[in-house]
Amino acid sequence: MSGMIETDLLVHSAAQLLTLAGGPQRGSALGTLGIIRSGAVAIRNGKVVEVGPSEKLRKRFRTKDEIDARGRIVLPGFVDAHTHLIWAGARVAEFEMRVAGANYMEIMEAGGGILATVRETRVASVDELVAQALPRLRSALAHGTTSMEVKTGYGLETAAELRSLAGILQLDAAQPIDLTPTFLGAHAFPPEYSDDHDGYTELVCAEMLPAVRDWWAANADERRLPFVDVFCETGVFTPAQSRRILERAQALGFPLKIHADEFDGLGGTGIAVELGATSADHLVHTPPEDIAALGRSETVAVALPCSPFGLAEAEYTPARAILEADGILALATDMNPGPAWCESMQFVLALGCRYLRLTPAQAIAAATINAAAAIGRAGQVGSLEAGKQADLVLLGASDYRHLGYRFGGNLVEVVIKAGDVVLRNTALT
Repeated sequence: MSGMIETDLLVHSAAQLLTLAGGPQRGSALGTLGIIRSGAVAIRNGKVVEVGPSEKLRKRFRTKDEIDARGRIVLPGFVDAHTHLIWAGARVAEFEMRVAGANYMEIMEAGGGILATVRETRVASVDELVAQALPRLRSALAHGTTSMEVKTGYGLETAAELRSLAGILQLDAAQPIDLTPTFLGAHAFPPEYSDDHDGYTELVCAEMLPAVRDWWAANADERRLPFVDVFCETGVFTPAQSRRILERAQALGFPLKIHADEFDGLGGTGIAVELGATSADHLVHTPPEDIAALGRSETVAVALPCSPFGLAEAEYTPARAILEADGILALATDMNPGPAWCESMQFVLALGCRYLRLTPAQAIAAATINAAAAIGRAGQVGSLEAGKQADLVLLGASDYRHLGYRFGGNLVEVVIKAGDVVLRNTALT
């Protein structure tokens, strides 16, 4: 038909097309899904060209390929904004200790926890790290994740941390999920610095951060610098040490993140806001004054409900208080070899609805557009809008509220990444 616009792919006849249009959602606005009923998405050259009613777009576009969603839900691919994807080994013995009554810090003091993974990661080659991480990425993709943040932090020495960064770049090139790297050399104190915490802090500042910047410039093909993160917590990095590391990183041009308030509210969130960090993560015991500061800032509060769930803790991120303060709330898995070996953002949404008291719509927004903001990519992913990357999933359900309502299974039928169908669990054509 003359006058029709050529496009590569048209996904149409979605019962509900969730666009999440309009940018990150603060406070009471969280959960604005931008639903188009009987919706369609036109895709060309890996980007969204237009979204709208199926009847309109099917008349407007001539397409090389099409997917009839047949009354399914279509929404942006999930963005997992906080993971520790790259590690070696497993900690099943530690899990057994935990269910027998040992807490997180007791396990760390006994040489377990992060340090147990450090021992195995330090002796692993880049190829071994990649081989162990790839199945986790395949599982995440199958559950609808199309973008993911990945931290180092199980090397705790310069050479091992750089091997982890090299592994992240290899993984990014080897499979469809876009990976956003974070340097977390300040994840814990390695055994050789167990009695010299300030000495390790100085090593991070004086040796590791400049080494990461130089290595990145030589190996990352002009990609933006990775984030720098620090674990500000009792028994790990003090607020003063955390500030020192983050200020040094900022002076070198790195964007910032922080692990804060997982077990104690030490002020790490306030430091993140003061320094303009992109996100502050965990935030289970965040003081009221720091919650208020989040609400006045652009720093995204990233809740990680798999961690308290995995630790059998009673307290979770006070999501309602963060939203009442007008904060920007995101969700992520915290995928790690300890308390949160979980690749499914669908399960995170289910936890968010039950323990953070989010509605399904709020949880979806927190796992897409707000999670994209938490990794500095809200301009590229996290919503279905003209000009953005065409990352979307089709669910085997006709109502978006099945996300959150259902758990333990997998609703994803089709995953489209940058306009290409990269996973298909259905006969939809």
